[in-house]
Amino acid sequence: MKKVVRSPGSATIINAIATGFGSAFGIGLDIVCNAKTQSHSITCSNDVGADTSLMELCVSNVFDYYNINTDEFGLDIKTTSELPMASGLSSSSALSNAVTAICSKIISEEFNLEPLSDFDIINLAIESSLKAKVTITGAFDDATASYFGGVTVTDNGARKILIKEPMEELPVLVYMPNFISKSGSSDVNKMKLMAPLVETAFEIAKNKDYFKALNLNGLIYAAALGFDSSIAIEALNAGALASGLSGTGSSFVAICEEDKIDDIKEAWSLLDGRVIETFSDNEGCSFI
Repeated sequence: MKKVVRSPGSATIINAIATGFGSAFGIGLDIVCNAKTQSHSITCSNDVGADTSLMELCVSNVFDYYNINTDEFGLDIKTTSELPMASGLSSSSALSNAVTAICSKIISEEFNLEPLSDFDIINLAIESSLKAKVTITGAFDDATASYFGGVTVTDNGARKILIKEPMEELPVLVYMPNFISKSGSSDVNKMKLMAPLVETAFEIAKNKDYFKALNLNGLIYAAALGFDSSIAIEALNAGALASGLSGTGSSFVAICEEDKIDDIKEAWSLLDGRVIETFSDNEGCSFI
């Protein structure tokens, strides 16, 4: 049996680390996961030469859930990715969602078992990410935006979705500097100092003013983590509807109308790094 699933990344509206409440929206940069059955054992590989520990944890958690013995049944899993790693674009959540979803699909069909529900998949994926130490909070906001697409506003501590709705379909530009920033190793204490300000941004997000919330959140976290907030300000000056740091960096995103793409790219052209052109994603995790 073979299956293929795509899982999009997401960009930050509200980073949940300071307060435990967050918001994110899906973007059109995917991880694609191919899986096929084999007689025994789990084998994992990817196209970027990254460590496969997170993939292996995701597979193991699904096998444990179904009480499947890898001596008797196995999977070969391969991923390809458009998502830059350790950039604040939810590559870990997208990977965890994809691998967990595809394992559930294959095992439930192979053994005629009940497939995992959407929230079972998300929660198992989060547990894998926490165990792999690639996330601080579990990133329920990122995980749900990746899995469902569109915008989610979340209580990460309770793993509860407060708002889930489509995102306005607009171009999204991503500025990627020439360095990475792993969220699991970010300075939590500095981010928590900003909690009162982040709470204000979150209230704006709860009122569905996502662009204003993204702008404010980006400025707050850029200040806390030492990123150059002028990157976002230059995008806004060039006509972006919203721009800010995504996750704990290192990427910045800008949401804009079609006719402002070139202006924003020009504003970012003197920066070291590259600009990726994508779009908001309302489809989420889906089998191909």
